[in-house]
Amino acid sequence: MILQAVELVKSFGDKAVLKGVSFEAEGGKALGLLGRNGAGKTTTIRIIMNVFSPDSGEVLLNSKPFEAEKHKIGYLPEERGLYPKKEIMPQLIYFAQLSGMSRQQAKKNATELLQKLNMTEYAGKRLDTLSKGNQQKIQLAATLVTDPEIVILDEPFSGLDPVNAMLLKDLIRELISNGRIVIFSSHQMNYIEEFCDEIAIINGGKIVAGGSIREIKRRFDRNIIEIITSDTEKISDYLKIVNADIVKSIDARDDRLTVTLENESGKDRLFSSLSGYAEYIESFSVKEPTLNEIFVKYTETGV
Repeated sequence: MILQAVELVKSFGDKAVLKGVSFEAEGGKALGLLGRNGAGKTTTIRIIMNVFSPDSGEVLLNSKPFEAEKHKIGYLPEERGLYPKKEIMPQLIYFAQLSGMSRQQAKKNATELLQKLNMTEYAGKRLDTLSKGNQQKIQLAATLVTDPEIVILDEPFSGLDPVNAMLLKDLIRELISNGRIVIFSSHQMNYIEEFCDEIAIINGGKIVAGGSIREIKRRFDRNIIEIITSDTEKISDYLKIVNADIVKSIDARDDRLTVTLENESGKDRLFSSLSGYAEYIESFSVKEPTLNEIFVKYTETGV
């Protein structure tokens, strides 16, 4: 399955929120939909779910118009949407039945999810008696109880401790391995890098960067070299003398040298010049930008 957003345009009054947003998400993979608050992510998600209609553009599934009501969509919103004063199991069954699932199947799915999330003992408790992290796990169970084809996760790790985060990671990996379309929105870039092969960054209602994370990283200058060495002083002094014309700066911290070159064409010469010092060098690599740095680069200017 391939879900496509094609040139989505949406305004509210005089405010243009989306200005031609296009991207695609493929089954069996996770797409990171990224942007600052107010960039247009939520509006895009609501158009996919047919909460809003676009002013122009369309959403396609396998190249045909996507009719959200004919497909199971699991949406985990950043703000919790369950009833705090109600018991957990009846809520999960209720939301599953709203999508057309039988009560018997809804109870079966809810029971299995609570087991996976180590939440079985809370099935009869009110939501507001749970910790923030456990409430997030119940919200996730409500998202997945219908066994959705398309899963949209907005800040799914919010409030989770490391142990519960591992449970969620296992569930996300299971969704991906089962061929589901997963759209992942988060400001926690480490999770995006862990699960997503591709990203779409929205800024000011437009996609300002999209595609493979690996390919996007390679668009940046590759003139920063990291050297792990057993003798930072020796290697640093050597580079300052032998490669002074191509080395812009050297930063030494513990066993790591960060060497910034005047331009990336100097990295082969730098590597060759260190051949006589191989016994002191554990690794030599190009330092790529982090996804956080990429995000800042493409979104530091709003609108």
